[in-house]
Amino acid sequence: MAALVMQVLGCEVAALNTVQFSNHTGYRQFKGTRASADEIRDIYEGLKQSNLTDFDVMLSGYAPSAEAVEAIGSIARDLRFKSSMKPGSFFWGAFRPKYTQQIAINDGAVLDPVMGDQGKLYVNENVVPVYKMLLREADLILPNQFEVEVLSGVKVTSLSTLKEAITKLHQQHRIPHIIVTSVSFDESKELCVVGSTRRTDGSPRFFCINVPRIDCFFSGTGDMFAALTVVRFREAVSSTKISGTQELSSMSSWLSPDDVNALDLPLAKAAEKVLASMHTILEKTKKAGDEALASQEGGALGIEGSSEQSVYLRQTKAAEVRLVRNLDDLRHPVVQYEAEVLWIPTEPFNTDS
Repeated sequence: MAALVMQVLGCEVAALNTVQFSNHTGYRQFKGTRASADEIRDIYEGLKQSNLTDFDVMLSGYAPSAEAVEAIGSIARDLRFKSSMKPGSFFWGAFRPKYTQQIAINDGAVLDPVMGDQGKLYVNENVVPVYKMLLREADLILPNQFEVEVLSGVKVTSLSTLKEAITKLHQQHRIPHIIVTSVSFDESKELCVVGSTRRTDGSPRFFCINVPRIDCFFSGTGDMFAALTVVRFREAVSSTKISGTQELSSMSSWLSPDDVNALDLPLAKAAEKVLASMHTILEKTKKAGDEALASQEGGALGIEGSSEQSVYLRQTKAAEVRLVRNLDDLRHPVVQYEAEVLWIPTEPFNTDS
């Protein structure tokens, strides 16, 4: 899904898949294979030998082993070294699909530390320290609520402890940009996305965007969120000048000057567009899924039977994200939910604990 989203929005994408599965893992059953670290390196070397590694952005996600994470890290380091004479020309970010890895678009690195959700790891425990070692090298990370706990060592039970966790990651690992996805406490009817771009002293600039919760379980939304974030963030950065004619895109890690407030950050502007597209598409997916389930007597989903397994498979198929049918909502988002300032720091948290 991530590759398609970026291509629809005009990006040239080279996808390096870390798994080859019959279907997404939300079905709880699948066939296929996982790529080894050697296979990941070999594919990248193939791109290099034909001079096909002139990427501007690397977007990384699920890795099936600690060795695979290390291989992905080595690719990011190689791409960053190639761009070392031109600040801002490579950007590494990470997103959270559960089953694919992308190397994408022709300037930076987005690291998604895909490790788990809902309080549980779905990778081996030896993957966690490898991800932590790579944090300082990433420009943007997109963990979920559970993953930010694992990476920071801070138990997130409230917005206050979430702020503490993000601040700790900014200050200890010098991560320029962080967005924590799908934040929810108690039985709230809203989900909150919390983001921050650090200042030069490591202090955060927090913003949050609240969106209504949709009563449905979707698979692949991490892919869509990450892909949209990369495109919309790059778009916002490219249109931002920091002084005279100098563009923000010429700055290392696309880091905004310290005097830019939270709501004027390119990351906040990007997140508004991302959530506008996503919420609209997921609402339409929910409506279409409900209609398909209601017409199941006519065989709309092609899954018969009343067993628990059959019911689950029908519900999962009905919730497949209707992306291709709603491409205009990707291209032309209508912002409904705007960023708000979450917190203005007065003093840094103690990160020695």
